[in-house]
Order: sequence, then structure tokens, then C-alpha cells
Amino acid sequence: MALPIERGEELELEQIEIELLLEGIHRRYGFDFREYAPASLKRRLRRRMDGEKVETVSALQDLILHDPAVMERLLLDLSINVTAMFRDPTFFFAFREKVVPALRTYPFSRLWVAGCSTGEEVFSLAILLAEEGLADRVRIYATDINEAVIETARLGVFPLDKMQEYTQNYIRAGGARSFSEYYVARYDSAQFARELVEGVVFARHNLASDAAFNEFNVITCRNVMIYFAQTLQEHVHRLFYESLATFGVLALGQKETIRFSPHESCYEELDADERLYKKVK
Repeated sequence: MALPIERGEELELEQIEIELLLEGIHRRYGFDFREYAPASLKRRLRRRMDGEKVETVSALQDLILHDPAVMERLLLDLSINVTAMFRDPTFFFAFREKVVPALRTYPFSRLWVAGCSTGEEVFSLAILLAEEGLADRVRIYATDINEAVIETARLGVFPLDKMQEYTQNYIRAGGARSFSEYYVARYDSAQFARELVEGVVFARHNLASDAAFNEFNVITCRNVMIYFAQTLQEHVHRLFYESLATFGVLALGQKETIRFSPHESCYEELDADERLYKKVK
């Protein structure tokens, strides 16, 4: 008769399975989730196990390694896609006050939205820059690990029932026009003006494993690194430091910080609440 597995042993076995799964994903697909925060990672793996109707992480690994479609579904679970237009309006208000004046000093500049998700932040920044007369002078690069959400971002189609919330956010963020001027209602969706993102470069980029790909005057990355373990956070901070031009701005929002990061001493604080930092060395 088989001996019952103790709870501690069961958790240990699950951890081994998770480590093997993440190693397999890295070797098979090139995505590196080995330094994601363990608790958040487990929740998302269990969600995908429920979705695929399997009982163990090992069974999920078998599906993922043999079926790229399952991997794509897992990517959707692992990508953090909780977002909104002008989310945390005080961030955008601070951006107008503290970052826009610096952008005006450049004939041309680049802004990287790292972890752009389904595009709400990209369109919000595009609207803000257009209102500040900088649309033709700032090139936005919008990246995410997940190709499916990047495609959604490109389309600029968002639920119509969100527009009341987004309008309130826009007003609180210092919006200067009627928000409804930026989109056309189509059935239950709002199609945002294509000219807002005509110059935006949408691309897949993995913060965990891909290198710097350009020099930027502004990098925004909000509500992404909170899901990373400390070592991965340090890696991403190093990537951002290498990607920022001198006097460039790192915009992290209220939930992230550069405190205790490898390059903390290289930045000057522009806004303590919204975590806007200027690279000074």
C-alpha cells in the first residue's frame, strides 16, 4: 500500500515541478520566469492548470512543451494586464508638470513604455503628448512580453462601458479637451483615433532576458516589477539605467521605487509621490 504524502512533502514536490516547468519554458521558448515572485507565480500557474483541466504542474508542463498554444495561454496569465486609461491620474498630472518641460528642451526624444499591456497607458501618454504639442517630437516605444496584448494595444479598441471611468481619470490628470473627441463609439467598443499611435513602435520585449535596444529620454514602467523577485528587479533596474540618456527620466509610479536598487545613487528625485527620477550620472 502506498504511503500517504505529507503536506510538507507535497509542497516540496510542487516546488520541484514548478522549477522544472520554468526551466523547460526557458529552454523551449526563451521566456524566463524563474525570478518571478513565487506567490504570484503559483497563483497564475494554478489558474492555467484549472483552465487546461490538469491536476499537477507536471501535467501542465507536458502540455506546454508540446503545444505552443497552451504556452500562449499561460503567457496571458503571467502577463499582468490590469490597467486603465489615465490610471492613477496624479501620475499623469505629475508627468505634465515635471517631465513635459524637460521634453520641450529636445528637438526629438524617445519614450519607452515597458510592459505596455493592452495599450491603455500608451494611448493615455499619446493623448497627453498631443495636448502638450509634443506628438511629432516624441517617439513612443511600447513593449510587452505577450504578442497577444501587443496586438490589442495596436488596435486601440477598449470597452465602451469604461469610458465614463476613463473620462474622470482624464479630467483629474489635467486633460485639456473633451475626452470623447479622441474616440468613436462602435456598438459596445470605443475605437481611439489611429493618428494617436501612428508613430508608436509596438514590439515584443522580455524584461527578464532581452537587452537594451535604444537610448531613451523617458522610461515608464508601472505596476510591473512588483511581481518580480529582488534579483529580477535589480536586473530590470540595470537595463533601464543602461537604456536612459543622461538627464533622462525614469517614471515608476507609486508602487515601485529605486530605493535599494544598484543605481539608486545615480538618480535625482523629481517627484517623491509618483516616483519620478532623473538620471544624473
